[in-house]
Amino acid sequence: MRTLIYGGGAVGLGLAGCLLKMKEEVDILARENTRTSLQEKGLRQTGIFGEYHADPQEFGCFSCSDDLSGEPYDYILVCTKSFDSPAVAQDIADHSSLLHEQSVIILVQNGWGNADIFVEHLPAERIFNARVITGFCRPQSNQVEITAHVQPIHIGSLFGAGLVPIEKLCETINQGGIPCEAAPDIARDLWAKMLFNCALNPLGAIFNVPYGALAEQENSRRIMDEVIHEVFRVMEAAGYSTHWASAADYMEAFYGTIVPLAAKHCSSTLQDIQAEKKTEIDALCGAVIRLGKEQGIAVPCNEMLYNVIRFMERR
Repeated sequence: MRTLIYGGGAVGLGLAGCLLKMKEEVDILARENTRTSLQEKGLRQTGIFGEYHADPQEFGCFSCSDDLSGEPYDYILVCTKSFDSPAVAQDIADHSSLLHEQSVIILVQNGWGNADIFVEHLPAERIFNARVITGFCRPQSNQVEITAHVQPIHIGSLFGAGLVPIEKLCETINQGGIPCEAAPDIARDLWAKMLFNCALNPLGAIFNVPYGALAEQENSRRIMDEVIHEVFRVMEAAGYSTHWASAADYMEAFYGTIVPLAAKHCSSTLQDIQAEKKTEIDALCGAVIRLGKEQGIAVPCNEMLYNVIRFMERR
């Protein structure tokens, strides 16, 4: 099984580690500084699922698609930020030698709308989405630390493709240490993740606290409650649903079981702000705002959080 990890950030390195543990053939496409570090030191994984180290000779590492060679990949896992989706989709389409007739592309990204970008460049039946509620961070350029795990990774198609093409990948990731399952209704999972991310990520970044602290204070809970209500209204108006029938049902699970499992994790939005990088707020609250406008639904709390994060990005 040949796999390309497109994006050498925390999530990409975490998934690469799972596959390498199972002795799969893995290439990583990363920024130059990450490529150099991985080639010099190898890949190190730490955290709640234990420690693992892959020597540099155990995997390929590249900084440009033009340098990729050999047989096509069975799987390409896109682990970039959501704002990179247009460029990544075009890059994969331009490098058709990376794919064979059964190749599958899995979008391991935050937010809503990434799949629509990829199907503008690639066949819809090849595009799958992953829902990840596992906390990853990158203390060093060659190291990934897994800090929290709420539910298994789910992988499925928004375009009606069957699950057979991804079953081997899911099984391998699962055996490699992170629970992973093929999901028949990935849209429900992605909207569950949208509820989670929109409520927690921007506030965690604004207040510079981990997820658990947000659930401890009544003032922050009030903001998150309103965000969740707004996301539910937009989701349902756009014709989607999730695993909970109402915002109230979701909030019961959110405060009762979901947040406690990720209480110590700091959001990727906070990590991006601290690193003075662009965040994925456009694919989170920004996506809710766009769908809200299409459906004629006001989402003032999501708009406020969106604008504050954009201000913080530009400081």
